[in-house]
Amino acid sequence: MYSITIDETKCKVCGECVNICPNEIYKIEDNHLVIGSNASECSGCQSCVSVCPNEAITITEI
Repeated sequence: MYSITIDETKCKVCGECVNICPNEIYKIEDNHLVIGSNASECSGCQSCVSVCPNEAITITEI
């Protein structure tokens, strides 16, 4: 299981993580990046971390 953290001070809501996530964890709502209710489906692949231009996403194994 993984914990996903979004640093809202760094996130520019570019949508790159939304586009690359194989499990469709992320959504953009009201011009904010949010983690969907399916966060438990995160496989820890780190694709979102690697594609984020502002280093706003952290994934930690718990």
